[in-house]
Order: sequence, then C-alpha cells, then structure tokens
Amino acid sequence: MRQSLREKIIKICEQKIDKKGEGVGLSFYAFFANKNDDPDVLMEAATWWIQTHQLDHFEKALKVKEMVKSGL
Repeated sequence: MRQSLREKIIKICEQKIDKKGEGVGLSFYAFFANKNDDPDVLMEAATWWIQTHQLDHFEKALKVKEMVKSGL
C-alpha cells in the first residue's frame, strides 16, 4: 500500500478514535469522500481491506490503525 494512503488511514482512524473513543468502528469508505475522485486509491484500499485481510465491513478503528502502522 502506498505511503500516502497509509498516512491517510492512520490520520482518519486517529480522528475517529479521538472523537468517539477506542470502540469506534469504520469501513474503508471512511478514508474517501462521497465522490469517487480517485478510483485507483479506492481499489487499493478495498483490496487491502477485503482481499488481503478479509476484514468485515466495519472494523474497529484502533485495529485498522495498528495493522497499518505495523506494515500489514
């Protein structure tokens, strides 16, 4: 996964956790605007989320953040 996407995911997860607590969940769509303005990056995130790690539609932001930080 490209570094810019990793940084974006970590930032969004941290914002969600700060706002709603460590139990907050999210989907990979949380990292994108409602407009599909960058389909390549969207597919990269979807592939990482769905195919590579077989995550559920909603996962804990803390779990996703730690996975991305650890390089998974």
